Amino acid sequence: MNGLSKKDLVLLSFLLFSMFFGAGNLIFPPLLGYQAGSHVPFALIGFIFSAVGLPILGVLAISKAGGFEILARRVHPSFARVFLFLIYLCIGPCLAIPRAGSLAFEMGMHPFLPTDWQQNTTALFFYSLLFFGIVLWLSHNPSKLVERFGKLLTPLLLALIGIVVLKSLFSPSGPTGVATGAYIEHPVFQGILDGYQTGDALAALAFGIVIANTLRSKGVDNDKKISRYMIISGLGAGALLMVIYLILGFLGASSASYGKADNGAQVLTYLMNHLFGAYGMVLLGAVFTIACLCVSIGLTTSCGQFFAGLFPRLSYKTCVNLLALASLGVANLGLNAILKFSVPLFGVLYPIAIVLILLALTDRLWKGNTRVYPWTAWTVAVFSLLNLVYPSMFTELPLQPQGLGWILPATVALVLALFTRPIRQRVKQSV
Repeated sequence: MNGLSKKDLVLLSFLLFSMFFGAGNLIFPPLLGYQAGSHVPFALIGFIFSAVGLPILGVLAISKAGGFEILARRVHPSFARVFLFLIYLCIGPCLAIPRAGSLAFEMGMHPFLPTDWQQNTTALFFYSLLFFGIVLWLSHNPSKLVERFGKLLTPLLLALIGIVVLKSLFSPSGPTGVATGAYIEHPVFQGILDGYQTGDALAALAFGIVIANTLRSKGVDNDKKISRYMIISGLGAGALLMVIYLILGFLGASSASYGKADNGAQVLTYLMNHLFGAYGMVLLGAVFTIACLCVSIGLTTSCGQFFAGLFPRLSYKTCVNLLALASLGVANLGLNAILKFSVPLFGVLYPIAIVLILLALTDRLWKGNTRVYPWTAWTVAVFSLLNLVYPSMFTELPLQPQGLGWILPATVALVLALFTRPIRQRVKQSV
């Protein structure tokens, strides 16, 4: 096969969308709307930039560079090994996959348990055992992901979300709330930071290998066509994500009068009770379960392919088995314990990923300057680690209060990398 039909491209876009769209993508937009209130349009601009724009740019960067590892090796081979390993641990068994399993339990099963069972950890264990058993079964054959996601899981997920949207159009919404916290003065910047928590920009760097391998399994062996189809599927998935985020964000902004909420799950619970009454939690549980299942399968497949390549003695199926087992163990630590580590981890890894994505997309501008990637990436990596351990060191840095203090060090490193090369060349020529 030399090319894909329009139907195949739609299914490929559905596949990528379902791999991105997990429980985090459901809970963060309505919470943003709830807290941003009347400033929700500005907050959503920032959120869409980091939760949609960056992941799609990540897919484009990987398609242009020829692979995540190839891109990271432009910094240094050792950097590539360590950074890739941390990324896959973060989006894999240490955080993202267990978080999806725990959220599926919290929203899809916990509300329906008898009161005396809700504090019993045995219920979480047996639910997560079934959940990751299904993930393992569907991840064993990654070549069938397009059929499974594109023809079944993604349409079902979109249909459920569509029911919520249609119902919201015919149900009177509450008044828009008042902006709170950082959304009062810096709604755009806070929206960008909220978008970090989806983890999709990191996942995009990993999903590239799955999409590329899926295309090759369908007979597309031309690198330019693979890159083109990755771009098309990325744009299609991005459009779906953006529409859903806008809907959820504005619904959250109109839910301030329903009750006090501390997280996005509570905001969604209020919304679903308002729209559907007692049946709202059933529908919400179904949406969460399918979304968490989709993203867990996508992440398990991506991580399985990476670790199978990293450790040649382990087969893909062995890696997937180990990932499911590790994710099962971490998921049983509980959702709160998992979420406690997400903010600092994403705060360290996200700036580095953003820098690599932007450098890859603008690679022609650097004209082969071998200092650009290492100087910029290492600077951001060191800054992010120091900022995690000693945050008081950088309080006076521009944009630091908005969580974007790494931009100035990255810019300085880039400028130095660009302008030291001509100076050194002139010195050598004069000698």
